[in-house]
Amino acid sequence: MVRKIENPVLRAGALLLFACRRAWLTVRYGRRLQLGPGIVFKGRLVLGRGVRVSIGANCRIGKRVLITGRGQVTIGHDTFLNGCWIGCDQKVDIGSFCLISDCDVVDTDFHNLPPRLRHEPAVAQAIAPVHIGDNVWVGARSIVLKGVTIGDHSVVGAGTVVRENVAPRVVVAGNPAAVVKQFRDDE
Repeated sequence: MVRKIENPVLRAGALLLFACRRAWLTVRYGRRLQLGPGIVFKGRLVLGRGVRVSIGANCRIGKRVLITGRGQVTIGHDTFLNGCWIGCDQKVDIGSFCLISDCDVVDTDFHNLPPRLRHEPAVAQAIAPVHIGDNVWVGARSIVLKGVTIGDHSVVGAGTVVRENVAPRVVVAGNPAAVVKQFRDDE
């Protein structure tokens, strides 16, 4: 929940600051960046060359958010990105109402596994899209690896390495991620 600024002068100043940051980012990144209305920039948004990013309405950017690669990143509305790194060679989808802490989300290994191919451009097996559902919380220092789908309303605990799909409405923790709690329908 975003804290509302009560003082009208401070509120107008904050809105002007966010509008200036939005204008600067639009000029800097051009058509590679699409921003929905009402985005709050408390931190910096940095895009690497080639990546295309779409951020939904009313999202919040806290700390420094770095998005690199040459793929497409789509972020739903009302999501909070706080100091994360997203490496995208193909596709990363993050749902609405998510909390993405200072973690890593990658859809690629960035290199090939076989020794003779390690210094060659990544082959198709080294890349797989990532999908993070709605209302997901990804904790600090977590790593979400290629090909993973995280179900709606789930939580990824701090420091967790997610290398397989996560069911909806669960809490996972550890390396590798293991289910430590399931949410009831009334929670």
